[in-house]
Amino acid sequence: MACRPTPPGHTDGFTLIEMMIAITIGLGVIAGLIGVLAATAAHSRSNGRSSELMGAGRYALNVMKQDLRQAGFRGYTRAEPAAPAPMAIGDECLEPGAAAGSFVANLRQAIWGANDANPFSSNCIPATSYATLNDIVVLRSLAGNALAAGVALDADTVYFRSSYAGGQLFRGTQAACTEAPAASAAPPFNLAPCMAATPFTDLNDFALQIHVYYVSPFTVSASEVPRVPALFRVSLRSDGTMARELVASGIEHMQLQYGRLSSAGDTQYLDAGALSGSSFEPASTAWDDVHSVRLWLLARSESPEPGYSNTSSYAMGDRVYAVADGYRRRLFSTVVQLRN
Repeated sequence: MACRPTPPGHTDGFTLIEMMIAITIGLGVIAGLIGVLAATAAHSRSNGRSSELMGAGRYALNVMKQDLRQAGFRGYTRAEPAAPAPMAIGDECLEPGAAAGSFVANLRQAIWGANDANPFSSNCIPATSYATLNDIVVLRSLAGNALAAGVALDADTVYFRSSYAGGQLFRGTQAACTEAPAASAAPPFNLAPCMAATPFTDLNDFALQIHVYYVSPFTVSASEVPRVPALFRVSLRSDGTMARELVASGIEHMQLQYGRLSSAGDTQYLDAGALSGSSFEPASTAWDDVHSVRLWLLARSESPEPGYSNTSSYAMGDRVYAVADGYRRRLFSTVVQLRN
C-alpha cells in the first residue's frame, strides 16, 4: 500500500500540555519513591541503633552478672585468708591512706562499691577517665579452675593456695618451703606458703581475680568525635599489674544497690554509701552481709539520630537521669544473687 502524505496542518506526537502533564505525573511518582526510600532508610537506621543498644547492653549486663556470681569464691575454704606477704602491684587501685598491696591482698572482701564517686582518681581510674555521677564496684574472687598438679607458676601472678582448712595469697616467685609436709610435695606445693594438707588432692592453687567496674565518658580517647561512653574495668593481670579493659562501648550510666537482710528478715537494698567502709578493710564490715545486687546499665547510641528527639527520664537506683537530645537509649536492669 502506498503511504499517504500527511495532511497539511497536522503533526503526530505530544502537545505541550500533554508533555507537562506527563512530567508532573512522573515527578510525583519519583517524589513518592524518594519518600518511601527515605522512610525505609530512616527505619533501617533506627533498627540498627536499636540492635546496637541491645547488643551492648545485654553483653555488658551478662559480663557483670557472671562476675558478681563468682565474687567471693575462695576455692575449697570459707575460712579467713591468712595474711599474705607484702606485694608490690603496678597501678594498684588505692584510696587515700591505703598501704601499697592492701587492695589486692583484701580477698576476704568479695564486693565493695562507691556511690556516685571515684575513690581511685589518683591511680587506677584517672579523673578524666571517669564519667561523673556513676557508681564503681570492686569484685574479688579466684579463677573458677584450679591449676593442674605440676603446672609451673608464673613469676608475677598472684595466687591463692586453698585447702579445706584455710588458704593464703602469694606470688609465683616464692622461696622453697622447708616445713613438712609441703617440703616433700611435688611442685608447686614445695614452695611457700607452706600449708600442711594430707592428702595433697585437698590442696590447690588458684589465680586471683580482681575487677573494678566503672563508666568512662569516652571509648578510645577524650578527643574522639563524637565521644562514646563505655563500660570499663580495671583488672589484675598475670604480670602483677592492674590495667583497664574495655567491656562494652555505648554504656552511659551504671548504678548499683546492695541487698542485706533487715532486722525484720526481709531484703533491704542500699546504696554503697549506706554500707560505708573502704575497699581495703582488714576486718569484717557491713559488706560481708551483702547477698544480692541490683544493677542498672543505661546504653546509648554512638551518634544522634536526625529527626529523633529523646526527652525521657531514666530512674536508676538513687539517680534519675533526664535527657534532651537526639540519642537513642535503652535501660537494662537485673538482680543478681551472690553465690559465695
